[in-house]
Amino acid sequence: MSLITLDGLTQLSPDGRVLFENLTLAFGRERTGLVGRNGVGKTSLVSLILGEAQSTAGAVSVSGRVAALRQALAPPVGATLADLLGVSEDLRRLARLEAGAGEADDLERADWDLPQRIDGALAALGLAIDLGRPAANLSGGEMTRAVLAALIIARPDFIVMDEPTNNLDTEGRAAVAAMLERWRGGALVVSHDRALLRRMDRIVELTSLGASVYGGGYDLYAARRAEEAAAAERALAAAELALAQTERSIQTTRERQSRRDSAGRRARAKGDAPKILLNAQRQRAEETGARQSRLAERLRLEAQQDLAEAQARIERVRRVAFELPASGLPEGRQVLSFEDVGFAWPDGRRVLEGVSFRITGPERLAVTGANGAGKTTLIRLATGDLTATEGVVRRPVAAVLLDQRAALLDDNETLLENFRRLNPAADDNAAYAALARFVFRNAAALKPASALSGGERLRAALACALMAARPPQLIILDEPTNHLDLESIAAVEAALAAYNGALVVVSHDRDFLDAIGVDRELALAER
Repeated sequence: MSLITLDGLTQLSPDGRVLFENLTLAFGRERTGLVGRNGVGKTSLVSLILGEAQSTAGAVSVSGRVAALRQALAPPVGATLADLLGVSEDLRRLARLEAGAGEADDLERADWDLPQRIDGALAALGLAIDLGRPAANLSGGEMTRAVLAALIIARPDFIVMDEPTNNLDTEGRAAVAAMLERWRGGALVVSHDRALLRRMDRIVELTSLGASVYGGGYDLYAARRAEEAAAAERALAAAELALAQTERSIQTTRERQSRRDSAGRRARAKGDAPKILLNAQRQRAEETGARQSRLAERLRLEAQQDLAEAQARIERVRRVAFELPASGLPEGRQVLSFEDVGFAWPDGRRVLEGVSFRITGPERLAVTGANGAGKTTLIRLATGDLTATEGVVRRPVAAVLLDQRAALLDDNETLLENFRRLNPAADDNAAYAALARFVFRNAAALKPASALSGGERLRAALACALMAARPPQLIILDEPTNHLDLESIAAVEAALAAYNGALVVVSHDRDFLDAIGVDRELALAER
């Protein structure tokens, strides 16, 4: 039975662009992963399902209760963990009844098994936190897990999750996956987390051509999607060849007919044959020419129709591919070293202690650990933004830090202005040329940074940092895949895999770390 049905759904963006048209889908008690490029309409589709927006055309039918986990979590001022779980009032009602101060309405609305459900949900998500703890004191990962726990407690029929593993550490990601494994209702999960998508019952891909449904998890989807794309390209090539061959055949036939017509005209001009015979030959030639013209036009139309159908099966988007410039880093050059490094804040709170490692040449180091283990502190020490309170940090080469929001870009400036600000020695021509290497050509260089997607933003930051007069030989990446779609992740993976400089990467995305060829891992323990 379908819990959510989309019937002929059409939606336009605020600027009038068609996001999707005549979309028909059904969601039941299965786990569905929703994927697609940034800007294709995934967020709009979620808003329509949740009743937060009205469609341009078509209808959304919902059966049962739907709850959502949204990507942006901003707790109200003064909220507690109990408020995030949505249980504050119900717990106060139970407390009144237990104290003998409850009223008839309290008795009627009492949820007696709520405390057990709360305990079970918090345990399942790994949240050993007092219900009265201020929500403002929760980390991003704890906040997300709290809202996941709220979903378990509320017991809706269908849940919608928007990038649920963003800002979560490995343990938190595992908790989300385990929660979905146990979930017996319907679920729609918007995600680029390939490990999570592997646990889906099916994948729905949203493109400019509409929605395609693939049974199974991510790996089966990726394989079938690649097969379909290759088949569509082959069909397009075959249709283009067939049309070209048809045109050549038509031209050859016309040339032959033209030669025959010329021969007939010459024979009539000589007057050697009877006039009645010459007229009959001319009539036959005209009839043959007409039949051939009709046949040629039918063949051309069929070939053109086949080509149009083949073109319609291929999404016309610019595939993003770019190469990082050579770093010039020698194999034996020391890039970064930590020698028994520790760090404590002025209030005495210790974050890191006894950290030692060395990066030489184009090595690739992954920094992993639970939220709060000190990963961000470590990379701030690596860039010189913080000074170690113990030990020695050596940074003999130029480095650049690219966080998940590429904060080195100023949202109020265009890409060209950002590049000129970060590289003051470059003129406009040099800036345009540098940005073009990263697929920001011509007018795209005048796009404001605030209008960039996650993938575009990271690519622009790489262009501004790596095309400098003295390019960095060490790139430090902090959760680079958090705001990228699958296509952008693939492009960044390919570029970083071919890069010949050193990398330090903070990431919980194991697929990403494997794809860029991480040499070793530094796991920080939570203090």
